[in-house]
Amino acid sequence: MEELTIACRKLPPHLCETLPRYQTEGSSGMDLHANIEAPIVLHPGEYRLIPCGIALSIPRGFEGQVRPRSGLAAKHGITILNAPGTIDSDYRGEVCVVLINMGKEDYTVKPLDRIGQIIFTPVARALLVKREMLDDTARSDGGFGHTGIEGTPPEA
Repeated sequence: MEELTIACRKLPPHLCETLPRYQTEGSSGMDLHANIEAPIVLHPGEYRLIPCGIALSIPRGFEGQVRPRSGLAAKHGITILNAPGTIDSDYRGEVCVVLINMGKEDYTVKPLDRIGQIIFTPVARALLVKREMLDDTARSDGGFGHTGIEGTPPEA
């Protein structure tokens, strides 16, 4: 597998000794850590911008996607409000995660907790061309729920 080289800068005060990294050989995302000096309590329904203490130089033609950690979601109802969050190739500011507590109990984010993951993926740029008509498909303009809801088969 070809590796993508991305420059990463630690921003002060950077509490984590290491840069984000893959936890296993087959991991798709690198874990992002809460770069906070004191715990932050998220009440049910509350969201907060949590800094990660790093800035990236992502090559043109790629993006970083900030995604939730499945364990936080499954065990505590903690997810990312704008998932996936996009880090554009021309952004050089601090990577942050917008955590939201969708659970029923308070959740405490502690310093250096793993709060999200980042995946790097290619991006295609599009050129939109104005047309009066679009090509027809079997689906056509069927949207939101057009194939059925809650396991019910679509109408014939």
